[in-house]
Order: sequence, then structure tokens, then C-alpha cells
Amino acid sequence: MPKNDLKYDLSYTQNRELSWLKFNKRVLEEATDKNTPLMERLKFLAIFSNNLDEFFMVRVGSLHDLSLMTPDDIDNKSGDTPAEQLAAIFDEVKPLIKYRDEIYSGLCHELEHYGIADLKYSELSKSEKKFVENYYRLYIAPVLSPQIIDKSHPFPHLKNKALYAAAVLKSGNRELLGIIGVPDTVEPILRIENGGRYIRAEEIISAHINDYFGTFKPEHHAVISVTRNADLTIDEENFDEENYDYRSYMSALLKKRDRLAPVRLEIQGKKSELAHMLAERLGLGENQVFYCSCPLKTNYIFGLKDFDSSLYYDEFTPARPSYIESGRSLIRQIMDKDLFLFYPYHSMQTFIDLLKEASVSPDVISIKITIYRLASNSAVAKSLCKAAENGKEVTVLVELRARFDEKNNIEWAKQLEESGCNVIYGIENFKCHSKICLITLKNKNSFSYITQIGTGNYNEKTAGTYTDFSLMTANAEIAADASNFFKNMLIGELYGSYSELLVAPSTMRSSIIRLIEAEASRGENGRIIIKANSITERKLIDKLAEASQKGVKIHLIIRGICCLVPGVPGKTENITVTSIVGRFLEHSRIYMFGSGENSRIYISSADIMTRNQSRRVEIACPVYDSHIKDFITQYVHLLINDNVKSRTLLPDGNYVRPIVGEGSKRVDAQRYYIDNPPFIGSDEPEKKTFFDKIKFLFGK
Repeated sequence: MPKNDLKYDLSYTQNRELSWLKFNKRVLEEATDKNTPLMERLKFLAIFSNNLDEFFMVRVGSLHDLSLMTPDDIDNKSGDTPAEQLAAIFDEVKPLIKYRDEIYSGLCHELEHYGIADLKYSELSKSEKKFVENYYRLYIAPVLSPQIIDKSHPFPHLKNKALYAAAVLKSGNRELLGIIGVPDTVEPILRIENGGRYIRAEEIISAHINDYFGTFKPEHHAVISVTRNADLTIDEENFDEENYDYRSYMSALLKKRDRLAPVRLEIQGKKSELAHMLAERLGLGENQVFYCSCPLKTNYIFGLKDFDSSLYYDEFTPARPSYIESGRSLIRQIMDKDLFLFYPYHSMQTFIDLLKEASVSPDVISIKITIYRLASNSAVAKSLCKAAENGKEVTVLVELRARFDEKNNIEWAKQLEESGCNVIYGIENFKCHSKICLITLKNKNSFSYITQIGTGNYNEKTAGTYTDFSLMTANAEIAADASNFFKNMLIGELYGSYSELLVAPSTMRSSIIRLIEAEASRGENGRIIIKANSITERKLIDKLAEASQKGVKIHLIIRGICCLVPGVPGKTENITVTSIVGRFLEHSRIYMFGSGENSRIYISSADIMTRNQSRRVEIACPVYDSHIKDFITQYVHLLINDNVKSRTLLPDGNYVRPIVGEGSKRVDAQRYYIDNPPFIGSDEPEKKTFFDKIKFLFGK
């Protein structure tokens, strides 16, 4: 179908996959920021690589499936078919890989000044070679399994993202492939005499390539890695309901992930005959083969520690909020007023302490909670287990389909169940992504409730690196909705009725549309601010464009994918889009409609994406406390004025950094909150000082 025949206006939208690649480029650009410590810059490069791996496993894998099953499907933001999107992705990725290689080379050069070096075998001194050879004989050579590929030795299964040394072998007129896996039991790097110089395991194995294949001699060799589709499909229709063990089903399904179709071949080296032979065996096209000089696996970078402290971020410890009274019951404090946490600047320990208190309080009779991702050593899960063991009624909705966290969630589900918790697994075909906890208390003949709503997971590890909100309230109307929500989840009812909470897939999208339309009716007096990870939902994009055309001033703070293109004359000229990429992952979601005292503010678990609005269970919660509303308003304005870690999206789809004039104040929102722990409370001097500092930053 010609693009101009589509029912959608493509003049102010762009493809989500290409938008995501632009986001990952912004992550990579952080590795070039001279104001960021050198080892942290190297970590940004590793994050870029890990992000790209997951992108190929999930998004490229999904598009690959669509190109085979529904090849004529049209993307409603770009008008492209799955095959056209794949071609555009492959074209866009190759210069990114080249850019990463250049950055890696530059970082390595800078790190050499600190005695830190990623070494080639040829760069080792005589004594260092002796050290490496001894290690190789003792710990690597005994676990290697070299293999030639011929009629008697079929092409092996190459595991997803595992490393292999591969070679074109020749003996007389015979030409074969040879492959050696880098075993998982081998440490990824060997530090030379515990110093900063190190050599990677695959480099050691490659250096001995001539030793493995007898009379066959390697002509071309390289380190390779295959990326496979990891987008597991859960076959709900064929699920055996008579033997309903969802955990066992998911465990079996996870074993299939490593054997799904390949979507990418990476080669650390230059183009050669080897690449052609491997691609042919794997059924990959030439555009699915990517060459690089940077290591193919970079997770080891996160373990490079104990060097000069100037190479790392200054130590940061999340604070316990000063406006929360120490030594006084958190339950009683929340009954008096809403409490609000802002991770990672505030510690998650306050919420954990609330769960601990609830687990032993004689007044608490039940705890209900949704779980999407947990830390491996989760204090949250342990508190829930303790509550159940103390006789509380504990209901835990565990989402077993949280991608790449499935195994961890399965293990915790077992432990929760064994402790006496009632564990459920959500609703067929809908991931439960909401973050909500309901604590029920009984006092004589009456009941009271505490509801906690979050924008991020109940995960202590990510709470230290993601920006997220946690609202704890005794509001009776919100509690009634929360109670109704859990009742609906227990009976599999997706489309319940709620008075305060916006719940997807039932009411969230339609409610957001009504809120946008209300601002549109105010014309040039209308104001909308949305902070989210991504925006892809076509109906909401069109509604925002319509509001812009009526004069509404709209600011979108979108860290990642933004399919809406701002600044298009007559379409989105009143919309501004900024993205902030910094030390912490911007993760909180905020919906703001209107301004001043009459503004309506929601915090949410949901992005403005089709999957969140249509195929997930999500919650957005209104914020009523005036102090918390004031804080969130000040916070988004600080983000909007950030001129250090922000980029602005242009009408051509590219992002640019703000120009900071000479004498202008540098505004770094994340740095500000590190230096000034957030204060949310009554009109005390501490709060006045906090807001005065922000106003000073803006020069107002």
C-alpha cells in the first residue's frame, strides 16, 4: 500500500525502532562526555552494547517473526513493512558500531595513562606471557572442546550471545570450518599480576588457534557471537489447564530461548571468507553480519574496580527523608499525611520498613502486592514471607513473564508460596506491570487502609540507580479502588470500574484522552507535561497533536523512544520534546494537565505505549497532597531547564544538546538532587531553601 494512501498522518511521526536506536546513541554519547569520570564513560559504552543486544533479541527478533508471518503489516508511524523496518535498522546500526569502536579505542588510550589496558596477546611482555601461559594450561585448555565441521561433525548449536573462536581451516585441498566455544566456567578477563593490565579469555584462546585442529591450519580466524530471537511466545490456547502449573510451564519455555532463530552475527575482526561461511550456515543475510574491533561482550567492564577513585562517580548514598520521623510508626505517619519517596535520592528502606512493620503489627490483617521485578536478595519478598508466617493474609501477584527476569521471579514465587502467601500469576495475554501495594488494618469494628503506588519495581537494586516515585497514602477513595483492583485480578476481570485510579487496559487510555481534550478546550491557556520512558501509542500521539493545533503548550520529557515528532508546522509546533540521559536511568512517569492550583497530576507505572495501554495491567494514581504536587511541579520544571544532560528533539528526528551561553548557569537535575536531597513536606525553612535554590538555578 502506498504510504500516502494510509489512514494515518505520517508527517509528525517516526518509526519506533529507529527512534530507539537514536536513544541508544545518546547513551553511547555519554561515553564521550569529558565531565563524566573515565571508568563511568566506559560503563556507558557497555550499557550501549547490552542495550543493543537486547534490542536485537527482542525487537529485531519480533520483526523477523512478523516478516515471515504477516509480511504486509504496515507500521502506523512510518508506513513501513516489517522487512523495510529491518533493512532500515541494519543500515542504522552499522555506523553506530563504527562509532562505538572509535569511542572504545579512545577510552582505552585514555585509560593507559592510569595503567589500565585491554591487552592483545602480542602486547604482553615475556614475563607476562609466561604468567598467561601458565593460567591457560591450568584453567582454560582443559575445558576447551575444539570441533571441525564436516559430514561426521555437524555444525554445532551456537548459544545466544556466547563467545566462540572460529576459523577457516585448510589441509591440502580441503577447506573446513573450525569452532571453539569460550566456556562459561572461564573468567572473562585475566588481570595481569592483579594490576590494571588485563587480557580477555577469548584473546587468550585465539592466540592459541594454531594448536587446536591437528593437520588443519587456520587461514582466517576471529571471535564471533550469534544473537538469537528471545521474544518467547506463550501459547495460552494450548496450555494444559488440567495440570495447571504455570511456573513449570514458564521454566520449560525459558529453555527454548537459547535455541530460537539467529538474527545477528557479530565478528570481532574484518570481513573475510569466514563470515560468508558462518552466515550461510546460520541462514543470515549479509546485512545481518556486523564487524567490529570492540569486544563482543562487555559485561566484564562493570567488574573493573579498585582503581584510582577519580575514575568513578563520587560515592552516593541515598538519604532517609528528613521529613519522615525516626522512631515513630510509619503506619501512623501515613495515617496523618501522605508520604512520598523519590528514588534513588531517597532510600527504598522506608518502604521496606513499612512492610516490616506491617508484617508484625497486630492491627494489620492483610497485605496485597503486585511484583514485576525483584532483586535477587529481595528484602521486599522476605518481608512478605515474614508477614505470611506471622499469620497475615498475603496475596502476591507475580508476573512470571517479566522479560529476562523470569527465572528470578519463578524462584521467588516458590519461596513466597512455601511461606504461606497466596501467589497468583495475572491474566492470560496481559502482563501485570502495575506497582501497587494495599495494607489492610482492623481496629475494633472498623477497617483502615494504606495504599502504596509506585512508578518503578519493588527492587532494591534498581531503586539505587533508577529515578522513581513511591506514594504512600491513607486516602479512602484510592484504597477502595486498590481493593477493587486486587479483587478483579483474583477473578481475572480486566475491565473493572475505578473512581480514582486510571487502570489499563480498561480506563487509562480513554481517561488520558479526556484529560488532553480538556486542556485542548482551553486553547492557548492549556498546558500538558508528560514524563515517560517512551511514547508510541498512535491514538494518544494524534490527540496530543490535535491539542497542539489548538494552541496547548505541551512539553514531553521522553528518555527513550519518541514516535511523535515535535515542531512540525501546523501539526506539532506547540510541542517540545526533551530527553535526559545521565548517571541515573530516568524511569518515573508523570502526567500533568493544567497549571497552578488546578493542575491534575498523576504518577504511573505506564508509558505512553500501545503495549502499556492495551496489553498490560497498569495503574496511574492521582496526587492530591499539595506539598507533593508542589514538589513534582518543581521537579519537572527542573528537568525542563536541564542544560547539561538533556537533548532536544528536532523536527528532522535528530537530537541536539542545549547551548549554554557564557555566564549562564549549568542546570543538571540529577546532580542537583545528589547535592540537595529532595524535601517534600510542610512550609518549613528547609523547604523554602530547597525551592529558593531551584529558582536561583533558573535565574528567576
